Amino acid sequence: MTATIGLRAATLGGVALVALVVALAVNHRHKHGTPLPQAAGQWYTAFAAPYTPSTKTKTGACGIRIGPNTTGVAHAVLPCGVKLYVQFNGKQVLTQVVDRGHMPPGREFDITQSLAKLLGLEGTQRIQWRFAR
Repeated sequence: MTATIGLRAATLGGVALVALVVALAVNHRHKHGTPLPQAAGQWYTAFAAPYTPSTKTKTGACGIRIGPNTTGVAHAVLPCGVKLYVQFNGKQVLTQVVDRGHMPPGREFDITQSLAKLLGLEGTQRIQWRFAR
């Protein structure tokens, strides 16, 4: 009986060790080997402006908590979670739709404060955008 218990414990220990090695390998590949999604299609031009600065975090229409460090865009039609490349002044950022809603006339996107800082965008500006695969 004791030998059987010892064999089971050794087998379980071996399985746990293999599972740990596989988990570490997958995690390492995910952090270091995942390329950015490729851009798809042509560049589109639109007007965009940053959200009004807020010190509070709020939940947007997509269910995502939007605060000062959230990077994303709001759009009236594009579905939540759609990944986009946004370009302004030679800077290009991969982001996603994090909020939905009506835009003021003449503007197609609202962008979060964090994304505006990354792009160097202030006020209403003409941006370029395209889908990511």
